[in-house]
Amino acid sequence: MKYSYENEFTGKRALVTGGTKGMGFAIVKRLAEAGATVLTTARTIPSDDHIQNVHFIQADVTQSEGTALIVEAVKEQLGGIDILINTVGGSSTPPGGALALTEEDWLQTLNLNLLGSVRLDRNLLPFMVEQGKGAIIHISSIQRTMPLYETTLAYAAAKAALTTYSKGLSKEFSPKGIRINTIAPGFIQTEAADRLIDRIATVAGSREAALQDLMNSLGGIPIGRPGSPSEVAELAAFLVSDRAASITGSEYVIDGGTVPTI
Repeated sequence: MKYSYENEFTGKRALVTGGTKGMGFAIVKRLAEAGATVLTTARTIPSDDHIQNVHFIQADVTQSEGTALIVEAVKEQLGGIDILINTVGGSSTPPGGALALTEEDWLQTLNLNLLGSVRLDRNLLPFMVEQGKGAIIHISSIQRTMPLYETTLAYAAAKAALTTYSKGLSKEFSPKGIRINTIAPGFIQTEAADRLIDRIATVAGSREAALQDLMNSLGGIPIGRPGSPSEVAELAAFLVSDRAASITGSEYVIDGGTVPTI
């Protein structure tokens, strides 16, 4: 069977959360350029140039009110949904290890990295069940298997829960025609990563030294560089396409070989 990658998502309706920057933006762009009609979300209105076939809604996926706004937009602007990609996540907890984290730190991190996806899945899965098909991707992290306890323990724990949740969800809904997979990126050089590199460079002496320090903190990256958002987007596009019709309940690591075990 041959596929036309250029127009493979023509007629498909997709929701990508957090799609105004970083990996989310790259995924939005990749799907839209292949013909999908895409709805994306963020907490603030984007200043980027408009992309054809992309609609934006200002909503916070960590709040039930934000989820309600998104679900209503899916009904009104898309008329249903074929692809859901949950990219929202991150960590803002303080350094200092487990005892530095408050209960509020834990709740905020779990809400951002796990429960936001759970809320959207719960509200949008019925649309996919009714039509008998759909594809969902959750963006996890390699930290679920190699947590950085000094700074991002809560984040790592939330991503581990997200991966486990995704596996269980796939067992329930794959027989109903809905494929559910996770992507676990390593160090991806997003805008946020570039800002971190710039901050470290003030101490390290150069951006090259700062980048190397970051890679060393992960135990090294065998390919010698971070990944790019477009590389994650290409993997996501494959997994939600008909080319991956038999792939479900799986996690795909994209980390340049960072994780040292099999």
